[in-house]
Amino acid sequence: MSRALPLVPLVTALMSTTALADVPTVAADIGPVHSLVARVMDGVGEPALIIPPGASPHEYSLRPSEAGALQNADLVFWIGADLTPWLEDALGTLAEDAEITTLLETEGVTLLDFREDALFEAHDHAHGDDDHDAEEAGHDDHDHDDHDHADEANHAEDGHSDHDHAEEAAHDDHAGHDHGAHDPHAWLSPDNAAVWLNVIAGKLSAADPENAGAYFANAAAGRAEIDALKAEIEAKLAPVRDSNFIVFHDAYQYFETAFDIPASGAISLSDATDASPARIAEIQARVTGEGIDCVLAEPQFNPAMVTTVLDGTEAGTGVLDPLGSDLEPGPALYPQLLRNLADTLAGCL
Repeated sequence: MSRALPLVPLVTALMSTTALADVPTVAADIGPVHSLVARVMDGVGEPALIIPPGASPHEYSLRPSEAGALQNADLVFWIGADLTPWLEDALGTLAEDAEITTLLETEGVTLLDFREDALFEAHDHAHGDDDHDAEEAGHDDHDHDDHDHADEANHAEDGHSDHDHAEEAAHDDHAGHDHGAHDPHAWLSPDNAAVWLNVIAGKLSAADPENAGAYFANAAAGRAEIDALKAEIEAKLAPVRDSNFIVFHDAYQYFETAFDIPASGAISLSDATDASPARIAEIQARVTGEGIDCVLAEPQFNPAMVTTVLDGTEAGTGVLDPLGSDLEPGPALYPQLLRNLADTLAGCL
């Protein structure tokens, strides 16, 4: 009998290994998505992160380990091609056997239109998934040349020809560049994140029914944490809502909309295309002429451009990070990311 005792830990270890083997292998594209997936999988398994902290998702080359994570994945969660167009082909070749969930296309998500203007008086139109298909249809066969010509005609009637020429110049560097109709930074809406927690739990539960209870319980706890965080951020931003700020990269309109704190403009487009001299001049004019309180840099991009915009002004500055690049990947990253955005804005404004 005493000789059999050493087998007990071995049997336990084998059973544990078998249980772990049943958990799906999961990959997520960026830190915030990885954080939401990790929150749902907490206590069950750990997802792989494809795009490492500090890298820009708009342009990136996969390392062998990251390509391997895609190749081994049973499930992949990603924002979509609007954010990472280069990843679409990699998913088709490396993750062809995986179930791929494109979060921008999930039911219940709220999408905001891509903003091209340097200054943000227009284009702030939100819609939910119900009218997503109708708007997509409205954008079929609709390229930016058509949009630009229509805008030129409308502005000409209003006597805005000078603005048209400046805006055309601002778009010169962007000519021929394709992007989707919608701003892809949808994770900065806490309501979208709450929707995605349920989507993630549903996908994981379908692949791993034995752990479905844990997945949905974790998703529910994650949504409760987001609700509490929203109230915390609302209180933090309330004193500075009448302030004006400029962001480096137009990545924050979901956060702006969620907490009613709109930016006055962005140096760079939502897809991180380099700003033209005309666009920078337009931003500078607003900073110097309209009492901008803060111009915010971003760790993934050249800070010299922010210095140029700030030249000769008394505006403050800070650093916003839509990805949480300096945070430890995992379940806590997403709420801390939103908290850091609020802290930076409140401090700078």
